[in-house]
Amino acid sequence: MEPAGLIFDCDGTLADTMPLHYEAWIETLAEFKLTFDEDRFYGWGGWPSRTVAKVLADEAGLTVDIEQLTIDKENRFLQLLDRVTPIEPVLAVAREARGRLPLAVATGATSDVCERILHTIGIRDWFGALVGAEHVTKHKPEPDVFLEAARLIGVEPARCRVYEDADPGIEAARRAGMECIDVRQWHVPRRVTARRSA
Repeated sequence: MEPAGLIFDCDGTLADTMPLHYEAWIETLAEFKLTFDEDRFYGWGGWPSRTVAKVLADEAGLTVDIEQLTIDKENRFLQLLDRVTPIEPVLAVAREARGRLPLAVATGATSDVCERILHTIGIRDWFGALVGAEHVTKHKPEPDVFLEAARLIGVEPARCRVYEDADPGIEAARRAGMECIDVRQWHVPRRVTARRSA
């Protein structure tokens, strides 16, 4: 199928941010003596930070201010933005389609954080729509974020192609009835724990 519209995840798809998000999580959770396995972190790719914080706190039996924990984690991540780099093979796809097909970003992050990432790597104006975690009530692996992106760019879901880096997002695209390209064939993020233990 030749797609009529392209939808991109942001973190780990357009921008190499996942190791930075993990670093921000580790520093934030250390204050509560919570741990977060890196494999688990990648398995939850596409989950909003608030959901991750609540699950980790609930599992540990901790009563914490989830909103504040989430804010602290996002602020730590934003302090690392100067280290964000684009994932070039995915940008090449978007660059080639720009002006020819409608493009959207659909992310598990909040739209303000996603906006800052896209501005940092210089591509925010490439996309006609940006759907963040606050725009839908159900998140990946539910299809809502992709369906909303398709609606905003005016393309039928079956004619959209999604670019994703995480299993929940790939499942969300499948549930939305969209073709999906797994960008992990082009890019594998560095591991933080491997570097620290080296």
